Amino acid sequence: MTYELLIALLGFAFVTSVTPGPNNMMLLASGVNFGFRRTVPHMLGISLGHALMVFLVGLGLAGVFKAWPPALTVLKVASVAYMLWLAWKIAHAGAPGEGRVKPEPMTFLQAAAFQWVNPKAWAMALGAVSAYVTTPSVWAYAAVAGVFACVNLPSVAVWAGAGQGLRRWLEGPGRLAAFNWTMAGLLVLSLWPVVTLKL
Repeated sequence: MTYELLIALLGFAFVTSVTPGPNNMMLLASGVNFGFRRTVPHMLGISLGHALMVFLVGLGLAGVFKAWPPALTVLKVASVAYMLWLAWKIAHAGAPGEGRVKPEPMTFLQAAAFQWVNPKAWAMALGAVSAYVTTPSVWAYAAVAGVFACVNLPSVAVWAGAGQGLRRWLEGPGRLAAFNWTMAGLLVLSLWPVVTLKL
């Protein structure tokens, strides 16, 4: 990979990682509800899970959808169902320790698995592999995945940190409920790309 191509890939990885999307909406909500430290496994799951996705897409996983188009429909249905469930959980989250069932942040494995039903993650992976791999090889795909992992983690940490910063202001139950419902609504709105997703 040339120096110019690496700089371009770094820019692409940063812009796509730091801009709003399902991952960042959930990290913001997690930072508010659980704090930064308890959100770290969620952040790591996103970064490493997406890096693995980039690598596997490079190896030809996207070809499965082209060879068998119904697989894309299955992905869309799974995406919508899972994200609606997550939105419901965010909307009904209370303050930590409130209620009979204590809420828990997303785990590393849950966050890593979520990348496979996240339309923005698919778009990022496909865009990176198609635009920044000039000579297809295992090492080229691994390099792109590594760049994404390195750039993605600090980018998504900004959102969890912002949520942590909002915690004190949102301590009142009314404000917290309004925030959680807003985050849930934004997560539902982010489903629009699922409908138009083409691989």
